[in-house]
Amino acid sequence: MSPLNLEQGASSHSAYDLRSHMSDVIETHTLAVLVANEAGVLARVIGLFSGRGYNIESLTVAEVDHEGHLSRITIVTSGTPQVIQQIKAQLDRMVPVHEVHDLTVEGPAVSRELALFKVQGKGDARVEALRIAEIFRANVVDSTLQSFVFEITGQPEKIDAFADLMRPLGLIEVARTGVAAISRGK
Repeated sequence: MSPLNLEQGASSHSAYDLRSHMSDVIETHTLAVLVANEAGVLARVIGLFSGRGYNIESLTVAEVDHEGHLSRITIVTSGTPQVIQQIKAQLDRMVPVHEVHDLTVEGPAVSRELALFKVQGKGDARVEALRIAEIFRANVVDSTLQSFVFEITGQPEKIDAFADLMRPLGLIEVARTGVAAISRGK
């Protein structure tokens, strides 16, 4: 009888199928978490991530209901589908958490990033910086004789492209905020 040339776990006909049924694909998800607006809640939510070694790529927090004392935490994180599912389940079990929505899978969503750019320059560089800002629909939020501060919103790719064009013109400082997202559906 000839030996079978099968790699370990390669056969789905074996009672000892050793292949992992867990996906190894890393996915990025945007989670919207509605929480009680009280002291320490943000620290507890973030502690859940740091305590388990999960990474937060972006984080924004805003009060959404002043009278109801509710805030919305928007978190962009990545991991395997199983890790994302575990994060959502653990968030859902926390007492100050009212709702957890995965905007990545719940349907179409709109997401934007905000950035401020300080560009320092003189003469033609200033004119070119204003021209590029107009093309990217960036707003001038501060102006001095030596510099401009531009505000721009959009997808991360748009903000990266703006930064790449501003670097040779005297880009000296960038402040990027987290991603803000909202579901478009229903």
